[in-house]
Amino acid sequence: MIPLPPSRFFPPAEEADADGLLGVGGRLDPDWLLDAYSQGIFPWPVIDGSEALLAWWSPDPRAIIELDDLHVSRRLRRTCRSGRFRVTCDRDFAGVIRGCATGSSRIGQTWITPEMIDAYTRMFELGHAHSVEVWQEGDLAGGVYGLSIGGLFAGESKFHRARDASKVALVYLVYHLRKRGYGLFDIQQLTDHTARMGGVEVDRRQYLGRLGEALQLPVTFGRRLDVEGADFR
Repeated sequence: MIPLPPSRFFPPAEEADADGLLGVGGRLDPDWLLDAYSQGIFPWPVIDGSEALLAWWSPDPRAIIELDDLHVSRRLRRTCRSGRFRVTCDRDFAGVIRGCATGSSRIGQTWITPEMIDAYTRMFELGHAHSVEVWQEGDLAGGVYGLSIGGLFAGESKFHRARDASKVALVYLVYHLRKRGYGLFDIQQLTDHTARMGGVEVDRRQYLGRLGEALQLPVTFGRRLDVEGADFR
């Protein structure tokens, strides 16, 4: 097991409470975000009335998608091959994160606050965050975005405006990460949707061990989607 680098800002992830909450406060600047994800920690604001409190989490168990175990149904494979959608990466990060903010809510309020949008847009400008866009007839129909450090890709959120668009984005992203040599695709929390596509839960200790290994991988996201040889094509 490769140990994680010491944190500049956070206590050990193992000190999170039973709900996964590690702390409240801090900043959403690049130094804090890179440090957090390198420790198995991520920000998820808590909405309290009209106020969004910046909170940091490391849930146990943690959800991941094994890059070699993605489940793609026959219908979804046909959709990927149909030409119905055009798929790109890093063409419209702002459109994807704003689409996710519109479609992602907790108790009716989005956790992707303006501050989160600004923070991850800055991470995109610095080359740490990436998006996969799905287009239909020239319009943005869906997408997914996340943050990349070494061989870790931390998926943050996805959205769709057309049926299957977010699923197609996820399929292309997984194939791309596999081709680029990534070692860990973190999806934070398991949902029925991601479970059907192969998402699984691992305990925090196992996750942190996998994270330490992934951070050492000399891989980059690249400038275009690499899905050559994918079996849906």
